Amino acid sequence: TAAGKGLAVTLAMAAGPPPPLEPSPFPTFPEEGFAEKFLRKTRENPLVPLGCLCTVSILVYGVICFKKGNTRRSQLMMRARVIAQGCTLAAMMGGMVATALKSRQ
Repeated sequence: TAAGKGLAVTLAMAAGPPPPLEPSPFPTFPEEGFAEKFLRKTRENPLVPLGCLCTVSILVYGVICFKKGNTRRSQLMMRARVIAQGCTLAAMMGGMVATALKSRQ
């Protein structure tokens, strides 16, 4: 059966040697806690936390406008939230590219 073949392949892979390709080692910071890591990452790419803060602020203001019955302003804020999320995502991707380029040098 198909399930039996899948099990046999899985067992054969588990019994064999590990794959020859090893990923490049990442820098480790063994003494680093959450706060230290957060501060280090914020210094490396300050636009990401700023974008997250803007996105949350716009979202909260949009929800407040919705509760007050101002649907036009609420819709505008939800559209602005999507734009802020896109900018945050672009900042994350840009930071990843910059970090990758820096590590290659």
